[in-house]
Amino acid sequence: MGNVLEITDSGYVRTLRLNRPQKKNALSNELAWGIVSAVEAATKDDNVWVIGITGTDDAFCSGLDLTGGSDHEGTPLTEQESILDDLGWVSRIPLTLREECDKPIVAGINGVAVGAGFSLAMAADVRIAAESARLIAGYPRIGGSPDGGLSWTLPQAIGYEQAMRFLLENRTVLAPEAHEMGIVGEVVPDDQFADRFNEYCQTLTKLSPITARLTKRVVRRATKLADPEGHFRYELANIRRAFGSEDGAEALRSATETRPDAIVLDIDSGGGLVSASESIWRTVQAARKRKPIATSSGATIGAPSSS
Repeated sequence: MGNVLEITDSGYVRTLRLNRPQKKNALSNELAWGIVSAVEAATKDDNVWVIGITGTDDAFCSGLDLTGGSDHEGTPLTEQESILDDLGWVSRIPLTLREECDKPIVAGINGVAVGAGFSLAMAADVRIAAESARLIAGYPRIGGSPDGGLSWTLPQAIGYEQAMRFLLENRTVLAPEAHEMGIVGEVVPDDQFADRFNEYCQTLTKLSPITARLTKRVVRRATKLADPEGHFRYELANIRRAFGSEDGAEALRSATETRPDAIVLDIDSGGGLVSASESIWRTVQAARKRKPIATSSGATIGAPSSS
């Protein structure tokens, strides 16, 4: 897995640090599957009582990075399992963090959290944010509906209407407002964030690990989806349908052609996620079997490979 995910232990706390600073910690297949595998391993390790997830430098996670690499790169699945798998890491993240792991998971939102990165944060049990952190759903801007469990975790945290307004209005909220809404449980000045995040995770280890695990189990059961996997498949079916529609394609076209940075909402990721918008376009074109379209920059989006 290289060093895209740094894993460190301190006492009974295991911290997973997303480490792709040049891409604002955007989720590649390698990084995303790495998070799933790391949480699975921590769940089975009796010496890990609390799991922390945070980002490197000034970003928590800027969303999905579709630039380069095979769909199977970094996956722990065998070739046959990959063919049979209809959830992918997008849905396995909330399934693993919420349903399969019964240990407290704390998201330390040190910076921007967008799209799949926001969904990752919402899949945690507790969220602490740096004061300057920005939280953005992002999906409506590019003509998509939520995935990554967000259609479940967001209304669970802030209620149905607040979730609908946040998504439909495609809002960007800073950490203090996110705290008022109930998206995060605590906001910390930037210069104190790292210490407070580590301190809070350690505080949870003062509780018996059995008590903590049983607490998560009963709260999870009280708020459980009747069919989590079925719901996550429904999310994936809807976002594919959205991207395959005329309206969805037009929304993505508008976001890409009028504001090439709109996929990451003005976040400079070193150019990586501009190409991500092109990869999304390829997905749209494959779904709709349309001819390639030239962007305002002159690049051809969705053109078939010459190989």
